[in-house]
Amino acid sequence: MIQIEFQVNYRTKGDEKVYLTGSIPELGNGDKQHAVLMHYSGNGNWSYDIETRKADLSFTYGYIIKADQKIIREEWGKQRHFLVNETNEYYRLCDHWQAIPPNNPFFSSAFTQHLFARGKNNNASGEPKIYRKSLTLKVYAPTVQPQYQLAILGNDPVLGNWQPDKAILLNNNSFPEWDICIDMANCKTTYLEYKFVLIDSENQQLVAWESGANRHFNTEIIYLREAIIVSGLQFENPLAGWKGAGVAIPVFSLRTNDSFGIGEFDDLRKLADWTALTGQKIIQILPINDTTMLHTWEDSYPYNANSIFALHPIYLNPEKIGILKNKKRMAYFSQKRSSLNQLKEIDYEAVSKTKWEYFREIFKQEGDKTLKSENFLNFFNDNKEWLIPYGAFCYLRDKNGTPDFTQWHNYAYFNPRNITNLTCCQSVAYPAIALHYFLQYHLHLQLTEAVQYVHDKGLVLKGDIPIGISRNSVEAWKESHYFNMNGQTGAPPDDFAVNGQNWGFPTYNWEAMEKDNFQWWRRRFGKMADYFDAYRIDHVLGFFRIWEVPAEAVHGLLGHFSPALPLSADEIKHYGLHFHEWMTRPYIHDHVIRGIFGEYANEVMSLYLDHKSHDKWALKPEFITQKKVENRFKGLKDEKSLFIRDGLYALISEILFVYDPKEPDKVHPRISAQFTYAYQALNDHEKWCFNRLYDDFYYHRHNEFWHNQAMKKLPALISSTSMLVCAEDLGMIPSCVPQVLEELQILSLEIQRMPKDHRFEFGITNQYPYRSVATTSTHDMTTIRGWWEEDYAKTQQYYNAILGKHGQAPHHADPYICENIIENHLWSPAMLVILPFQDWLSIDEKLRRADANEERINIPANPRHYWRYRMHLTLEELINSHHLNQHISRLILQSGR
Repeated sequence: MIQIEFQVNYRTKGDEKVYLTGSIPELGNGDKQHAVLMHYSGNGNWSYDIETRKADLSFTYGYIIKADQKIIREEWGKQRHFLVNETNEYYRLCDHWQAIPPNNPFFSSAFTQHLFARGKNNNASGEPKIYRKSLTLKVYAPTVQPQYQLAILGNDPVLGNWQPDKAILLNNNSFPEWDICIDMANCKTTYLEYKFVLIDSENQQLVAWESGANRHFNTEIIYLREAIIVSGLQFENPLAGWKGAGVAIPVFSLRTNDSFGIGEFDDLRKLADWTALTGQKIIQILPINDTTMLHTWEDSYPYNANSIFALHPIYLNPEKIGILKNKKRMAYFSQKRSSLNQLKEIDYEAVSKTKWEYFREIFKQEGDKTLKSENFLNFFNDNKEWLIPYGAFCYLRDKNGTPDFTQWHNYAYFNPRNITNLTCCQSVAYPAIALHYFLQYHLHLQLTEAVQYVHDKGLVLKGDIPIGISRNSVEAWKESHYFNMNGQTGAPPDDFAVNGQNWGFPTYNWEAMEKDNFQWWRRRFGKMADYFDAYRIDHVLGFFRIWEVPAEAVHGLLGHFSPALPLSADEIKHYGLHFHEWMTRPYIHDHVIRGIFGEYANEVMSLYLDHKSHDKWALKPEFITQKKVENRFKGLKDEKSLFIRDGLYALISEILFVYDPKEPDKVHPRISAQFTYAYQALNDHEKWCFNRLYDDFYYHRHNEFWHNQAMKKLPALISSTSMLVCAEDLGMIPSCVPQVLEELQILSLEIQRMPKDHRFEFGITNQYPYRSVATTSTHDMTTIRGWWEEDYAKTQQYYNAILGKHGQAPHHADPYICENIIENHLWSPAMLVILPFQDWLSIDEKLRRADANEERINIPANPRHYWRYRMHLTLEELINSHHLNQHISRLILQSGR
């Protein structure tokens, strides 16, 4: 009979109790609801014993906390694995509760599988040994870089007697967990002291002892035929934390000699060549999902995908799918490719049109063969849950001439039976639908090959998960219960857009998502992990609260945070302000109209307003919402019409409070209300009261509430994959956000011109947190050079205060200015410095663009922006730019990255 004793130390509170769960019947057979209650013996010590006759028993196990029979807390990471051997009769498993470790980012696949990856059995101990009396130590050491190995030294000959040249290497086969099995029959001391040390892999010399006091173990408690396994130890690495650099550029912006007028997945290979050549370690790209809606340039917006799973066909290399047998057609496409590749910017419609011509022809030639192949059938079976609805969606979109599925007649609502009939092999529609299966298969192949090349170069690939989904998407059509289709998401006013942003995406029904433990999000993250090692959570604040904009609004100013705690009239009165109904209606008086419309004031009064009394006016019913105004001016592009339209938008926003849609008797203070005429109409005391209410509402009232909202969602999502998690935490940041990011070990985003501490005009790069990504700019901002020319007063302040220069700042960001800025970022404590490609080039006068304005990718204030930025150099030219490459490599190396 074999006995196994489980031990763990955990200090519970109140009614909490520790339960043991595992993959064998004695521990609940993997069902956490049937986990076994452990025995408590005081001082936080919990234990449980089982007996078995199986000499080859193997299982996984872990610990959970329950209160009132409900699971309230689980361990971080994967469950432990245990294997019984024939030598020992008694096992004592001494475990540590697995909380999120402070070095959690290093447990991600970005490090364990790539940056710090190491070969199996890369140690001197050989195969794991089994002793009749043993002590096994398992220690997490994910921060040990590949040039080092982990070893152990202690106060007994079995551990080298503290002699550095006798350090014993640990086994790294389960990296980032290391282990060693010690033959305690040969141990001469009753009180074992030891430390883990770092050994240089090349010369086998001791490099450093771990930080902290000596570890210890009482050897008198180990008996013959007993195996004690201590797990969950954490290595205290004394060396400076690893830091790396990288480049950010959208796939569509890549250019090679063989490009088709737009970047393709295959171009990531040459980007990887350049990235590795310059000493960088990470490539960051924008979303790459299919955004095809109208087959126009408006599909260039990468955050408006029609599927969270499907990749964009425009990123396919046509010739890698196959060569057309028709030589005339191949010559035609070769000429088209060449002419499109000469363009300065992307001609999205021309590229898309030409590629789709090729796709249809190559599918006609190769499709039948591919669809019958074993590799395709495996891909199809692995992905059919999303692939079939996606194929149907694309077919119906093109057949009906719109992605708005509410106009698809019999298919306006997703009916599984109808979709099965539509997509079956016998269906008339099948060839058109199968084309999309064919393309997704080749997209998968081409991206997978490119990613493998990136990994072979020692690099990691970082993706981007948009916070929203399109209301015209497969998910909104198929899984509408997960979304609030009558609302729309956006962002409050910030440096990107003074009127806020209205993205038009539906909001999430978090209550429905929580019921199945966020399976929708888990599937989404899981698919992304097929290709990426790290990801950026776009607008992470949306997991705390989202900016919800009314369906009838165009701008983001009339939005409110959801979920939130709106104010009652009594609460408003508590702040000293008496709530009046007029505060929720547009404040329209003579002076307001003339202030907004100037010379067109009388015309606006006549055509769009109704006179009420004295100098008071109201909007005519047909113009009472921004959407109605938008429809009235649709198609008009003359300067006067646009001026009046925007003025009417502003007039509609002239309110102090917005009503809550769920609690109609409560209100939210309108964001940026202090800039309205309505606010100016208040007396000084009312303004003081409103400001106090406003500041408390937006910066204090919701902190605990929003903290709890995020902690309901984020832990389950980020633990669903092993990717490195990075947040985009810009905008109005509640104080609970840094706290949650710290708790979950999510990397923050640091941008110097958008400081987190609003007491400062600029961020202080040498004070950035270690767990962060520092960058000079993003795709939503001007580049270094563009920003330098935006506001000369601010530039002058930056030049003197941050760069420490004297005198007048230059009107343009000369290369030495850009280099100073980049150096400050590279020398920051931030774990990652990922700079836009354009900013890396800014340090070279000969290679950077002549016009800084041509470097910009997106303008968030313009919802109809055309995303068409391309590199002006080819990647081949970049790789051969030896002066620049050596310059970048030197900057990175000197900064310790």
